[in-house]
Amino acid sequence: MQKNVSAMTSEVDEENYAAGRCLLGNWVEERATALLDRTGPRSCVHKYGHTGILTMDLTAQVQGISTFKATFNSPKSLGVRQKGSRAERLENDLIKRISDQIHAEMKAEPPAPELCSVTKADYKVEGFKSVRAPLTTDHDYTAEQAITFWSDNYQKIQGVTAVKTKDHPFKRNATFSTPIGEQLDQLDDTVLYP
Repeated sequence: MQKNVSAMTSEVDEENYAAGRCLLGNWVEERATALLDRTGPRSCVHKYGHTGILTMDLTAQVQGISTFKATFNSPKSLGVRQKGSRAERLENDLIKRISDQIHAEMKAEPPAPELCSVTKADYKVEGFKSVRAPLTTDHDYTAEQAITFWSDNYQKIQGVTAVKTKDHPFKRNATFSTPIGEQLDQLDDTVLYP
């Protein structure tokens, strides 16, 4: 018998190790179930497991209770009233009054916020009246060039292309890509403002 078991375990070991099916450290379990692996097709053993390892009663059903539930039971009531009906009603009434009071405090509407902008709070002084300065000249915003820092200082800015008219200094200008010969011909015809 001893030779049979050792022969079977060596066959199982060779079979498992050769294919790499036995995990490292699982050789004890593989030896223990070597005889059971020969009882049926290998696919059934892998799918349903080995019968008779956990219990000898094969018709036994799984219990629907865990060890925790079986060991630790919830305390059962004695079936006898612990308080009188009047004390119980007083306690329930007190609980209801306190909970209503707490809910009223929690759900109280917040006070209406005072709406005040930064301008109203910081810049509006009582008694101050804003007066616009009178216009010195008449301007037509549709026809005139806007006056900005750049339009006033275009002569001092480096990298700006040559300005041909003083009225519109930032119009399209192709002098940076015009050949020098053509550019010199045009310089004779027009006057540039420095």
